[in-house]
Amino acid sequence: MSTPSGAAAQDLASAFTIGIDIGGTKIAAGVVDADGRVVARTRRETPARDVGAIADAVVDAVEELRRTHEVAAVGVAAAGFVDASRSVVTFAPNLAWRDEPVRADLEGALGLPVVVENDANAAAWGEFAHGAGRAASNDGHEVHDMVLLTIGTGLGGGIVIGDRLLRGANGFAGELGHVRVVPDGHPCGCGNRGCWEQYASGRALVREARTVARTRSPLAAHLLELAGDDPEAIQGPTVTTAAMEGDTAAIELLADLGRWIGEGAASVVAALDPALVVVGGGVSEAGDLLLGPARAAFARQLTARGHRPAIPVELATLGNDAGMIGVADLARQG
Repeated sequence: MSTPSGAAAQDLASAFTIGIDIGGTKIAAGVVDADGRVVARTRRETPARDVGAIADAVVDAVEELRRTHEVAAVGVAAAGFVDASRSVVTFAPNLAWRDEPVRADLEGALGLPVVVENDANAAAWGEFAHGAGRAASNDGHEVHDMVLLTIGTGLGGGIVIGDRLLRGANGFAGELGHVRVVPDGHPCGCGNRGCWEQYASGRALVREARTVARTRSPLAAHLLELAGDDPEAIQGPTVTTAAMEGDTAAIELLADLGRWIGEGAASVVAALDPALVVVGGGVSEAGDLLLGPARAAFARQLTARGHRPAIPVELATLGNDAGMIGVADLARQG
């Protein structure tokens, strides 16, 4: 894909683009304007095990949106490893893509420029350009360097340095969830043990909540009640609901999760020195029940605390649209 220049670049900068966020179960697609507003949207189920069917579903979604909006480019956010040229998905754990030339396939089918990006990178860019990063800058806290932590089933990360996404030599930078924090700790799906996401994720929260519930302790009574008296039925929202209703065990479980997030974030800040840390993902819906302990642990562990400017830790603002908005904006840049 050639890089636009001159008048063509100006036209692209103001044009509608389409962002596609491909997850393991659904494909979310939206037309996004230059201010990061989603002006139309659609979705498809993800045929995760069929490479050709995934491409067909994306093409079908784009063509539906093109019937009502003229668009200049398409961005695709994929949960997997995307090469440095933003063309090939080399590995996607929840999809059938293995060294799949996604950009070439979709450009051939659509006749439009296509950019492919890792989903956490796309979400980080969305929050930087149109979400929490923009809000912080508008409030006078100038942000050119930002880290996004997405706390969902696992822990994803995206890094912006000097107003640019950090992709690394091979395009694989930002896999913060797979930084090892506990030698010989819990086994991780990546093949290692003790990765950060095994302690700072929705999966970790559920694991610990079920462990508490299996003891049948009085402290777990409300959690068990919400789960129909079945410890294995406890999910992340179960813990959040219980905590919001004042359940002591659930509040402590979220506080433990927040501590892991905050301490890990302090290590990331020691390496990267961003102006802002943003926490997103489904678990972040717990709000201050999670963010309060995270901020406290972050402040305790931050290197040179008291001798450096304050680094805010804020909640993401774009919700599930962050990846769609971010990758649409990246496609607009060409």
